[in-house]
Amino acid sequence: MNVRTQDVQGPSGRAKAKPALLAVEDARARILAALPVMPTETVKLSDAVGRVLAEDVVAAVSHPPAPVSAMDGYACRSADVASVPARLRRIGVSKAGSRFAGQLLAGTYVRIFTGAAVPDGADVIVLQEDASEAGDQVEIAEAPKAGRHIRATGSDFAAGEICVAKGRTLTARDVAVAAACGHDRVAVRRKPRIAILSTGDELVEVGRACGPDNIHASNGVALAAAVALWGGEPIELGIAPDQIDDIAAALDRAAGADLVVTTGGASVGDHDLVQAALQTRGFVTAFWKIAMRPGKPLMFGRLSARRLGAMPVLTMPGNPVSAQVCALLFLRPAMRAMLGLAETEPRFVRARLASPMPENDRREDYVRAQLATDASGGLVAKPYPRQDSSMGLVLAQADGLIRRAPLAPPARDGDEVDVIHFDACGGF
Repeated sequence: MNVRTQDVQGPSGRAKAKPALLAVEDARARILAALPVMPTETVKLSDAVGRVLAEDVVAAVSHPPAPVSAMDGYACRSADVASVPARLRRIGVSKAGSRFAGQLLAGTYVRIFTGAAVPDGADVIVLQEDASEAGDQVEIAEAPKAGRHIRATGSDFAAGEICVAKGRTLTARDVAVAAACGHDRVAVRRKPRIAILSTGDELVEVGRACGPDNIHASNGVALAAAVALWGGEPIELGIAPDQIDDIAAALDRAAGADLVVTTGGASVGDHDLVQAALQTRGFVTAFWKIAMRPGKPLMFGRLSARRLGAMPVLTMPGNPVSAQVCALLFLRPAMRAMLGLAETEPRFVRARLASPMPENDRREDYVRAQLATDASGGLVAKPYPRQDSSMGLVLAQADGLIRRAPLAPPARDGDEVDVIHFDACGGF
């Protein structure tokens, strides 16, 4: 989508054009296109859960490596138990880790246990409850068909098979498979290093006394937690006051990061100085201000100062709800792109409204809502009556966000809407 223009009155009273706000999807696309995929590193399996696999896990061995018994019982020749009752003589025992090494001959059986290698010559396992054993003799009362209760070589996976494909966020189940494949290490994407800076004279660190003109700095804590949950390594730069030099000095501490995220000071007030501080470090703006509520002052670009390299910077509003919603809609997709994950766009589901909503203005609106399931299994969304972007408690209590398109008409009870369900947002 191209940036549109709109007419405004200039100092002379004549109309002049200024850029319209950038659409949300266009802003996200520009951010994603500007970020590189992280390089690979090798980690132990014990450290691999939650990491993004960079190379396929290929089985070095087959599993099982030989035919094994799926049950406790008696390894027999199907020809010997084609007619029951049948009497057979025991010639040995096979258990997991210690197989019977001989050959099964006519009229004989081997006592076998789950996971044990099937003796040569045997082609069926008779369940122990379907036979009675006395001394070295067994009487088979019921026998299955040939091949029953035997796990064939490679029935789980064969040597050379791709068992876990690259681009997957590894689970404990994946780690178990990799281990069974014969690997003790895997190649994963390096965690993106995300530097986080909070700005504002009003902020004090969490845990310190908070005066009547102050608030605790919750954005940095929330963003650091989100970065860790989403597969990154947070680098906390702390709090910078509303001074250009202080903000710029804090940016210098981000050297080596893959992305800098700031909150606060991103708008156009007298004390919104982040952009000016960035410019002292050679900031080149890709875009500033988007058609979204909450989160209009979002800005993205790159630093060009030699000591910082071409480091990308994402600046977000300071209001807690604005910062966290922007993190969900822009930072999380950015990190997923940096990790080489296929799905980078937010996932929307359909829900029915439980209460009406007014028409929307020109900005895409993200409305905090309670979500529930109705008697038919459908999703129902009820927007909170108060949506002030400073009210973080409402966001914490919400189950998701209703997306309202720009210029959307009034919506009635029962109308369908797009919803982001927080359950699908990686711990958000």
